[in-house]
Amino acid sequence: MSKVKSYAALSEKTPLEPYNIIRRECNSDDVLIKIEYCGVCHSDIHMARNEWNNTSIFPMVPGHEIIGVVESIGNSVSKFKIGDSVGVGVYVDSCGKCDNCNDSMDHYCEEGIVLTYNSYEYGTTTITYGGYSKKIVVKESCVIGIPKGMIKEKAAPLLCAGITTYSPLRYLNVGQGHKVGVTGFGGLGHMGVKFAASMGAEVTVFSTSESKKQDAINMGAHNFVNVKDKEQLIKAQNSCHYILDTVSANRDMAQVFSLLKTDGRIMTVGLPMKPHAISSFSLIDKRKGIIGSSIGSIVETQEMIHYCNENNIYPEVEMISISKINEAFERTINKDVRFRFVIDMSSL
Repeated sequence: MSKVKSYAALSEKTPLEPYNIIRRECNSDDVLIKIEYCGVCHSDIHMARNEWNNTSIFPMVPGHEIIGVVESIGNSVSKFKIGDSVGVGVYVDSCGKCDNCNDSMDHYCEEGIVLTYNSYEYGTTTITYGGYSKKIVVKESCVIGIPKGMIKEKAAPLLCAGITTYSPLRYLNVGQGHKVGVTGFGGLGHMGVKFAASMGAEVTVFSTSESKKQDAINMGAHNFVNVKDKEQLIKAQNSCHYILDTVSANRDMAQVFSLLKTDGRIMTVGLPMKPHAISSFSLIDKRKGIIGSSIGSIVETQEMIHYCNENNIYPEVEMISISKINEAFERTINKDVRFRFVIDMSSL
């Protein structure tokens, strides 16, 4: 057991502050990682402020977009060696025995995954603590290799924002000839645009912010629709095979369904505070549908990392020191970030 510096929320009503946590020593299948960078995900804010159905556990050390270097390994670890660059995403364990785990869908583990933070290690009362810390110990099976040459500080958000948008596009085999809409153009949306465009789709961004049009085009979008403009919306009806819905706010879903072609699908990855109201008429009209998607498996996340490395795909990031984390939370809420914050953990 070792004491490790971190930043933690001690309650839902307090800002994050310096806090010492205890990390376990490496078990035989563990990897000890010195954390170099950690992305700031909007879910970190929701969790730290206990905004999701009273599920938060305190004290809480957020952070599940982790990049670092291997500092030590257990004696049975074979995939990694000391000095390797690695990443850790949203979860750090799964049962490894259920049908989903055996089918490389461990992120949908039937026993429930162990989250990187705000969770309990299997069969214990030991709280998991995330990447707003100097070090983390993770089972080898949940560690992602980071290829040499990747820009590590930019790679951090790929471990959540990246895989969250990559996975549903891959699931639906998005490619040449597809017209893909992306609703929302923030931390998730801008990655969805980059991925869909790189896969060969014609991409349309649907946003309330006209000021984001040029950024969207620069990142690969072919079209931009300001959803506040009724004329633009009418022209965009029946235009998309798929819509990647990244918006975490409740709105008129009938409007979103109207953008789909026959047999079109909405792929929802946003997490609104309240359930969506969806009319059956939106579904039966032209055999449309909606599916959900949550992050991706370890295998798929590793695939995504290699895809990004080969295609030079990175999120747009703003680097901050850990002392600016509370300010970064407020700026994220106010949409004052292009497009993702990443903490330089050497500042801790």
